[in-house]
Amino acid sequence: MRMFVLSCALLSLLVACGDNGISSEPTVVEGFMADPAAVARGEALFVGTCSSYCHKETPEATDALFLFDCEWKHGGEDQNIFDTVTAGVPNTRMVGFGRNFPEGDDDLWKIIAYLRTNQRDCT
Repeated sequence: MRMFVLSCALLSLLVACGDNGISSEPTVVEGFMADPAAVARGEALFVGTCSSYCHKETPEATDALFLFDCEWKHGGEDQNIFDTVTAGVPNTRMVGFGRNFPEGDDDLWKIIAYLRTNQRDCT
């Protein structure tokens, strides 16, 4: 019985101290969010590519979605946003940009970092 109790205690300790599935490494977007130059580039790209034509930086009456709130029509995870911008949305004005940004995928991740940095409180 004593061995069983010790085994259970050891197992509990290992589970409590083990990998809980939460990565301590920042995501690509989190890394760019911590870099003011990356966020500034994301803003410049957003202004020049997105808000000049469709998406605005303030909520306005337009057919393009406002991207600084917490309502994401095509998925609100970073990867969802990346995929939507890359592939576009069929039967809408949202064209797919593919990987055509000057610095490739990094530029799109920087745009997402800019959006996240300026996103309204979602609570």
